[in-house]
Amino acid sequence: MAISDVEKTMINDLLSPVASYYTEKIKEFGPQPRGVDWNGVDGQVLRFTQLSRLLDVERPFSLADIGCGYGALLDFLTERYRDFQYIGLDIAEAMIEAAGKLHENKPQARFISGTEPPEVIDFAVASGIFNVRLSGSDEDWRSYILQTLERMHQFSTRGFAFNCLTSYSDADRMRSDLYYADPCEFFDLCKRKFSRNVALLHDYGLYEFTIIVRK
Repeated sequence: MAISDVEKTMINDLLSPVASYYTEKIKEFGPQPRGVDWNGVDGQVLRFTQLSRLLDVERPFSLADIGCGYGALLDFLTERYRDFQYIGLDIAEAMIEAAGKLHENKPQARFISGTEPPEVIDFAVASGIFNVRLSGSDEDWRSYILQTLERMHQFSTRGFAFNCLTSYSDADRMRSDLYYADPCEFFDLCKRKFSRNVALLHDYGLYEFTIIVRK
């Protein structure tokens, strides 16, 4: 699915403030969970554990980390898998710079500014990129999510996974600058559009869900 110029403009308008938001975070807190707007290491590892259920450990794989931040997922994968190639992508240049410095001794990894890998890969994951919408409308943000999932589907050959804040969150804790997605809607969408092999994970103790799409 090609993205029209109008859609590209809309996405750029939505993401430019988000890039600035995360640039300020990494400058303030440095390469740690708070630098990518997570509360701590435990929650970060728990998210990565859900996303990594996508992976097939029996053979080598390539993976694109969409919204890689400072590359924390790469560290997680390196501790658990041997033979893989990693591409980290982020819209915030400061994140790419931090990730490159932290992982300059990892020859299996590349960090690139942008939202898509330069080649087709086996797996794609997106952790946290659908949460912070700032002043973007529900309609525009949902459209951005759908377009991103379409692209992830197109450039991954073996599957993709993503997480979102859940619409089942406690109402008194929900923030107006964050987007809370309906897990049932996105499960149904992925099942109908992308694959018959779709898993919805909503049982790991955080106010979010993970969807895994296997091809």
